[in-house]
Amino acid sequence: MATIKEIAEKSGYSPATVSRLLNNDQNLSISPTTRNKIMTVANELGYWKSHRKQSQQPIRPNIALLYRVSGKEQLQDEYFAFLRNEIIKEVDKAGLQVEIFGHIADLTKAADSFQGFIGVGADRVTQDQLIALHHKLPHGVFVDINPMPKLFDSVQPNLELTVQDALSRLVKAGYERVGFIGGKGLNLNNIQQADAREIAFREFASMQGIKEAPLYVDGPFNVENGYRLGRMVIDQSKDNLPEAFIIASDTLSVGVLQAFNEAGILVPRDTAVISINNSEVAKYVSPPLTSYNINQQTLSRMAIELLQDLITHPDRPHVHLKVNTDIVYRKSFLNNNG
Repeated sequence: MATIKEIAEKSGYSPATVSRLLNNDQNLSISPTTRNKIMTVANELGYWKSHRKQSQQPIRPNIALLYRVSGKEQLQDEYFAFLRNEIIKEVDKAGLQVEIFGHIADLTKAADSFQGFIGVGADRVTQDQLIALHHKLPHGVFVDINPMPKLFDSVQPNLELTVQDALSRLVKAGYERVGFIGGKGLNLNNIQQADAREIAFREFASMQGIKEAPLYVDGPFNVENGYRLGRMVIDQSKDNLPEAFIIASDTLSVGVLQAFNEAGILVPRDTAVISINNSEVAKYVSPPLTSYNINQQTLSRMAIELLQDLITHPDRPHVHLKVNTDIVYRKSFLNNNG
C-alpha cells in the first residue's frame, strides 16, 4: 500500500507538498514539472489503487491541447474551431490548466510539463511522431478522430449510427434511390483511409434495401470541394438524379446546394438532402439543412473525464467512446413519418 511518505521519498519532495497535491489542494502553487514528477511516482507506486476514496475524486493535472488542423481547413470548416473552443471551455470548468500546441514535435519536447494531452485533428502527423509522443507522454485522448487507437483513447461522434439512422429515415419516407456525397478520410503516413461515413453508407445502403446508392467521394471537407462534387453529381446523373442525398458535412452541403441551385435543381422538390454537423451555417443556407447535431460539449467533457481516468489508472486498457447524434429537421428534408 503506497503512502504519502513513500511517494515523497521517491519523488524528492516534502510529504506536505505530496499530500496537498494528491488531495487536490487548489491553493497549492507548484511548477508543472514538480506536479508531473509527483503524479508519475504516485502512479508507479499504485497509490490510486490503494486509496479508492481519493481516486474517486478527479485529479486536476496540467494538460496540453494538440490542435493539428490546417489553417485552410479551419477557415473553411468551422466545426474544428468550435470544437477547440468547447474543449477550452470544459477545461476551464474542470479547473485545469491547458497549453495549446500546433506542432507535435513541440509537445513532445515539452512533455515533462504535462500529465496528459487532448488531441484534435491529425494534419500532417506521421505514425513515428505519434509513437515518439506516446513514449514521452502516454496519456492522450483524441477527440473526433483517433489516428492511433492502439496508443491513445478517443471520444468520437457515432457517425456510423448517424448514417444508418439517416438511411432508415429516408427509406421510411419512401426514397428508393439515395446517393452519398463525402470527402476523403484521414491520411496517415501517406496512406489514405476511407471516412467512417462512407464506410457506413456502403454497408447499410444494401441492408436498408436501397435500389441505387451512388457515391461521390473525393477531396477535403470544404465548401469549394462540395461545389465541385455537386457539379460531378449533375454531370454524371443527367436525368437520373438520386431522390435524396446524405452529405457528410454541412460545409460540403453548402457547396453542393450552390451547384444544384445554379443548375435549377430545387431541394427538396427534386432531391432531398440530409447533412451532418448541424453547424450555424445549416440554418441560413437555402433551403435550411436538415442535419445531425454533434454535441461538441459532450465530446469535450467526456474527453477530459477520460483523460483524468487514464492518468489515474495508467495500466487500464485503452477506451474509445462513441457519442450519438440527433437529427434537427429543416426544409431540405422533412420526415412526415416521425
